[in-house]
Amino acid sequence: MNNDHREGGPRKVGQVKEITSLANPIIKDIKALTQKKSREETGTFIAEGLKLVIDALELGWTIRTLVYAKTAKSKPLVEQMAARTVASGGLVLEVNEKVLVSITRRDNPQMVVGVFDQRWKPLKDIRPRDGETWVALDRVRDPGNLGTIIRTCDAAGASGVILVGDATDPFSIETVRATMGSVFAVPVAKATQEEFLAWKKTVGVSVVATHLAGAVDYRTIDYKRKPVVLLMGNEQSGLPDALATQADALARIPQAGRADSLNLAVATAVMLFEARRHVLTLSETR
Repeated sequence: MNNDHREGGPRKVGQVKEITSLANPIIKDIKALTQKKSREETGTFIAEGLKLVIDALELGWTIRTLVYAKTAKSKPLVEQMAARTVASGGLVLEVNEKVLVSITRRDNPQMVVGVFDQRWKPLKDIRPRDGETWVALDRVRDPGNLGTIIRTCDAAGASGVILVGDATDPFSIETVRATMGSVFAVPVAKATQEEFLAWKKTVGVSVVATHLAGAVDYRTIDYKRKPVVLLMGNEQSGLPDALATQADALARIPQAGRADSLNLAVATAVMLFEARRHVLTLSETR
């Protein structure tokens, strides 16, 4: 990967480039970030849209490259983000719409794209406090589900997400899109099943798992007594017995219609807002 973009490579303060060719090696490197292998090798990912870039920088994320459409150059906020990127040692690229379409794989792309360093929360550093709620997802496979759950965690004030087992990438372009920017606000950790169970024994949390065999109505559980980890199963197979048997409560969401299950993101939202009902209040200001 080109050194102007690679993590740890030279970061030339004040560098702005105009690029019109799809064959440019920097553009090829950015396009490669749609592939998991390249994201893992570089530790970076793509976020689309001016608002997401602004939010990320406000929250202290490291931007490696800012790409904007030539037609957006005169917009004050774009100019401000470009100046901040340059000041932090990042690379700024002014491109045509053809290049943006190629990067985002969308016919009507956002006019601004950022390349950011990934952030993972180490599991060992997570020590939930009273009133906190974490969401643990076992082998979540769908990027849309994961992105929506991260967004829901942000909305509900949850403390973060723990990905258990072989999960979809939270930094894929599809997941990041679905988070609507919440990927920058919600910590994400990852763990094997064994690491998660070992962690659970040391941190004094109440693990509430959804399970078809659950005998407890999710609305009757005491979510105030301890910090809560909501444990949600894989979209197709649900929770394996190795995880279900270690939960402190197996909950079910009552259903009355013909559907025998809920979408994972919907079920997580239902559980999450119930678990945090005692701390959520309406307010005229945010």
